[in-house]
Amino acid sequence: MANVVRSSLKSKAMAAIATPLVASMMDSSGQIAATRVVDRFGISKTQLAETIGLPRETLYRAERSGATKAQARLREVLEILSLVSEWAGGPQQALAWYRAQPIPAFGERTAAAVVKEGKASAVRDYLDHMALGGFA
Repeated sequence: MANVVRSSLKSKAMAAIATPLVASMMDSSGQIAATRVVDRFGISKTQLAETIGLPRETLYRAERSGATKAQARLREVLEILSLVSEWAGGPQQALAWYRAQPIPAFGERTAAAVVKEGKASAVRDYLDHMALGGFA
């Protein structure tokens, strides 16, 4: 039970850290707008879909981009990018790291590959570990 509470508190703290970036990507209905994300990071919707592990059509159709899975994946990626952005040198550099930098702790897979497997929390935990002075 204590681990569940600790994990829940950690997730809430991580969301609070990422809120400005996530909030800046939301439309008037409170959903993350793919158009805002692609504009911010200078990529196409197709590239964004590939990066976050969703079919291309998902981000081109409003009813699909607003689906729970799409919104959750967009939020996860934005939270990770928010954590990385400062030390990476900015949003575009954070995205480059996310997509291309092999991470030894994940068997040389990228953060994008790990998130596509549904393990965004593992990437956030890794980033927490690194921020506290841990080794890769």
